[in-house]
Amino acid sequence: MSDETQAAATYASYLKIDELLSLQQPRSKGPEHDETLFIVIHQVYELWFKELLHELDRVIQLLEADDTHRSQHTLKRILTILKVMVSQLDILETMTPLEFLSFRERLDAASGFQSDQFRQIEFLLGVKSEQALRRFPDGSRARAALEHRYQAQTLWDAFLHYLSREHYDVPSAFLARDVIGPVEPSPEIQRILVDVYRRDPKNAELCERFVDLDEGIQEWRYRHVKMVERTIGTRSGTGGSSGAAYLRETTGRPLFPDLWEIRAQL
Repeated sequence: MSDETQAAATYASYLKIDELLSLQQPRSKGPEHDETLFIVIHQVYELWFKELLHELDRVIQLLEADDTHRSQHTLKRILTILKVMVSQLDILETMTPLEFLSFRERLDAASGFQSDQFRQIEFLLGVKSEQALRRFPDGSRARAALEHRYQAQTLWDAFLHYLSREHYDVPSAFLARDVIGPVEPSPEIQRILVDVYRRDPKNAELCERFVDLDEGIQEWRYRHVKMVERTIGTRSGTGGSSGAAYLRETTGRPLFPDLWEIRAQL
């Protein structure tokens, strides 16, 4: 069928509104009033995770093309999305512990712990875990996506290659590092970054966007753990996680430690 003979798109058909609105299906009897809010918020988060992955992949593409300006622009968009994600926690916190407990048992083993898209974001940002990967069934969409992210370069790797093409003497060991391993602080990289800040305003600004991204992810983690503590206290999480105790362990860990280590040297 040619494009001319296809039905003209409407708002509803383009955005698939009917399908979208059919996806909120509470499991509690009644249903409990707040379960709809819980479902909507988490479905929205999964959409934002999808968009973050889309934009982070774009940043890597732009860095590989040495397009500094648009890399910064895209990082600013990511930061704005993160702020919206954090602000949405305010909505979840309008739900009291008793309101959540009214339907919590219907979640069975379901847990945000099982969000493969958030794990993909972590992998892309250098927080890779084979254990996290194995939580998803062989042959599933989630497992395939995570295996790809597990073997792929991280955003930090793309940034180091970019700096090398900008004529900074990044040691070859960092350009050829095992991308599965964690991003560890390095005195050699820190010396390069200090040089960037002192004499290269264009790339110093790009570095600051990476710091903003790191801070934005840390803010999300902190607000997330406080929301969980406020809602379920010290109870274990659904899906086999330890709840707030596990989430608390993830806070305060920098994604790009070298950019934090150099602050006292500038």
